[in-house]
Amino acid sequence: MCRTVDLHQAVLARNDENALALRGYLGDRGTVAVNLLSSPGSGKTALLEQLLARAVAAGVPAAAVTADLATENDATRLARSGAPVRQILTDGLCHLEAGMLRRRLEGWMPEGTRLLFVENVGNLVCPASYDLGETLRIALASVTEGEDKPVKYPTAFGLAQLVVITKTDIADAVGFDREAFLRGVEQVNPGVPVLETSARTGVGVDALLAHVLRAADGEEAHVPVLAREHERYLDSHDHGDGTGPHVHDGDHGHGDGRGPSSGGRGRHDDVPGAAPVPAETGGNAP
Repeated sequence: MCRTVDLHQAVLARNDENALALRGYLGDRGTVAVNLLSSPGSGKTALLEQLLARAVAAGVPAAAVTADLATENDATRLARSGAPVRQILTDGLCHLEAGMLRRRLEGWMPEGTRLLFVENVGNLVCPASYDLGETLRIALASVTEGEDKPVKYPTAFGLAQLVVITKTDIADAVGFDREAFLRGVEQVNPGVPVLETSARTGVGVDALLAHVLRAADGEEAHVPVLAREHERYLDSHDHGDGTGPHVHDGDHGHGDGRGPSSGGRGRHDDVPGAAPVPAETGGNAP
């Protein structure tokens, strides 16, 4: 059991290092990455197709990579927007990792790309723990998934810098309890902005693109409590080597899997003062 935990922490630490390097790689090219997380069937691909089409129409250089376990269906669909799109097949892996993404971008990403949308594997558990060098992390949920999605997956929604509700055009038909959903979001991520969208009617798509562009222009994104507590913990904890509490410069790891400053990604269940985080089980969200 201990070896399993150590291995998981080592994988996350290595991913944090790769994410830091990827963030620099993208920054050198003037590219801002947007990481999209959701469960399967949330309408993420349909919404992304609309976002790409509007970015292209507005003259914003945008591209997308989309991850899937086995098919290239999403890439074919997104390419209809006219934006460059690349499919990443994970061969069964339930999430993307920073190193994997970097390898797919090198030699492919067009020069001058301003926005890079990363459609993660449909899963609200595994992808939540992996920093992909993004500037903006968005968690999406459709009105058909139930109001308790945020509290059932507190890491995914608790570390989001923006929450997006999809398929709102059928909210009444499926009896979606909007207020209950918003209470759940506020419980796990106080203050995070929430946008309501419908790819079918176009409601909220322009507002979402505007939000992304403001982040690309340097507007400070929401900082989740979970991420702040994690950073505070990293900055003040004792390594246990007799040096006592100290301030980190954010560029070194701990040798215990927490790695360098990760922007609050990864598991945070051990963060002192953090809101209680219910256990999550299973690899794929329903």
